[in-house]
Amino acid sequence: MADSEQKAIQLINDAEKKVNSAQGFFGQLFGGSSKLEEACEMYTRAANLFKMAKKWTAAGNAFCEASSLHLKLGSRHDAATCYVDAGNCYKKTDPQEAVNCFLKAIEIYTDMGRFAIAAKHHVTIAEIYETEIVDIEKAISHFEQAADYFKGEESNSSANKCLLNVAKYAAQMEQYLKAIEIYEEHSVNKYEEMNPSFIDSRECKLLKVLIEKCEEQDVDGFTDAVKEYDSIFRLDQWYTSLLLKIKRNIQGAPDLC
Repeated sequence: MADSEQKAIQLINDAEKKVNSAQGFFGQLFGGSSKLEEACEMYTRAANLFKMAKKWTAAGNAFCEASSLHLKLGSRHDAATCYVDAGNCYKKTDPQEAVNCFLKAIEIYTDMGRFAIAAKHHVTIAEIYETEIVDIEKAISHFEQAADYFKGEESNSSANKCLLNVAKYAAQMEQYLKAIEIYEEHSVNKYEEMNPSFIDSRECKLLKVLIEKCEEQDVDGFTDAVKEYDSIFRLDQWYTSLLLKIKRNIQGAPDLC
């Protein structure tokens, strides 16, 4: 592995020389673009060697250098790909820098009209905020943006998965009406896919009643609606826990919105 790192360092040095020579007056006159292309290839090879040596930050830096050169050469797709590669390397050592790289890739992909792949990288960012940086509000924001892009590309199943994550975290942050409304929309979409006649299902009706009872702060009505549903279709543990939290908040009369 040490050998891989040394080869990578040598490639970085050679790439820097290529870039410097391409930027000089004579370099611009004679083969400046080809020198940048060679340097770009060197940075990419170096990045992969650093990956072999498990030098993740160095690999990320090399991919970023390659991205910058791809942009100068007008190859936006290759630049975005390298930013994604850089982000995947930084995820192992510097989550915030990983987010920065994925955002740069997203900017390129959205400018190119590739919203489905941009959505996937918003999901990646959301997951970093979930588990590494632990900023749930930002995780929610990126899940919502991903859902919006997925919907625009008719990837409704992927959009629903993102929105269910939004609902989960909205519930944890005691934004119960937002959570319930998302679950209601998810239920409608699910039943529309199965059979349009199922849209007025018991699940959808329950969610509508719960929203009404929350707005009215009607604890008894909320409890009766849950009991009636549970007597026919058993609620799982997660739903039960969520509904108990909502009930306690209604009793305390907070603003649930």
